[in-house]
Amino acid sequence: MKDLAGLKRAADYILSKTKYNPQIGMVLGSGLGVLAEEIEDTDVIDYSDIPGFPVSTVEGHAGKLVIGMLKGKCVLVLQGRFHYYEGYDMDKVVFPIRVMLLLGIKNLLVTNAAGGIPRDWDPGDLMLITDHINFTAVNPLRGENISDFGPRFNDMSTAYTPVLQDMAREVSSNLGITLREGVYVFMGGPSFETPAEIRMVNTMGGHAVGMSTVPEVVVAAHGGMNVLGLSCISNMAAGILDQPLNHQEVIDTGKMVREKFLSLVKGLVNNWD
Repeated sequence: MKDLAGLKRAADYILSKTKYNPQIGMVLGSGLGVLAEEIEDTDVIDYSDIPGFPVSTVEGHAGKLVIGMLKGKCVLVLQGRFHYYEGYDMDKVVFPIRVMLLLGIKNLLVTNAAGGIPRDWDPGDLMLITDHINFTAVNPLRGENISDFGPRFNDMSTAYTPVLQDMAREVSSNLGITLREGVYVFMGGPSFETPAEIRMVNTMGGHAVGMSTVPEVVVAAHGGMNVLGLSCISNMAAGILDQPLNHQEVIDTGKMVREKFLSLVKGLVNNWD
């Protein structure tokens, strides 16, 4: 059974530790948590201090909730996320998104590090997520529905808000940043995908693969949030290049794209209504 009372305790605790009412929530993926350093006049809360909050166990995820001002907007940033492969059940994976909903946040930016599939893409490219495929067959809405958040059966046809996609295209163009576009495919992990799986995903119309984001977006869409998704292509997926995959490449690429990523996100926040 989903714990609405526990979610409310977490939301109340966060409100007791900040002077802000955030407008935009952000989830920062592997190697991308540096954005939190750009936020001004911050209130910082360790995940471990928040009642019911999971604790991130993955390198590149700092495990802190940062609230403050960015480009004149009040933002709440998850500096690190929670993954199904860490052993958490889906209710824990999406716990922070439901807490955001209870805090009244209606806008969400999700970012991730992903493996790229098109052969003309390169590590360090940024991709606008236009849609996703859940390849795990695990849905965070399974089980008892919390009607406070949304309906039993929710529409997913515009889970990634079209007007925000248009904004991202305009902002990236104005900044001179090449923004790839494509479908993100959620794989369970923690093993990287096999070359055969990547060939299958390519046939299905996937452009990037990763081990996060989709559960968060499903719950955000269920709660009526406006969602914008960005992938950092941290490496080429299995079989695209003749080399093994490793997590250090993910971290290193995050450092490489730091300035481009920061410029784009700050531009997006500046233009977010």
